[in-house]
Amino acid sequence: MKTDQDLYNDLAFYTLAHPHPAFIHQDVVDAYAAQQADESSKSIYVVFALVGLYVCVEKSFTGKQAQRSHMQLAKTRGQYARAPLPKDRGAIGIRDVLAASPGPARDPMIRNWCVSPWEAWKDSRDQIVALARNELGIM
Repeated sequence: MKTDQDLYNDLAFYTLAHPHPAFIHQDVVDAYAAQQADESSKSIYVVFALVGLYVCVEKSFTGKQAQRSHMQLAKTRGQYARAPLPKDRGAIGIRDVLAASPGPARDPMIRNWCVSPWEAWKDSRDQIVALARNELGIM
């Protein structure tokens, strides 16, 4: 049975080869990072993933726009408060995404996947919204 990392590699190959102009690969990176984060994960890793999910889910940013947000945040090189790890990481996981047929079934499933961990991290929402507002000017 494939590990989650193996599945991530499969999905990353799919999204990196995908011609979709929205760059759905970034959505995959952020959703996976949010679901896989643990006590040893660097706070910047978690915060960037959560910012990506926030702008994807609540602001309807494309993956390309989320990637630009990450690049803008990286320029500040600030210290980021550790977001508390939720016990539940969401009902939809990478296996669910890959179970959908490539193309018209899988692509929207990736977007649905983003919603699942974002909702699971709801206790960190205020922290992420404030960061996006203060550092990125996202209202």
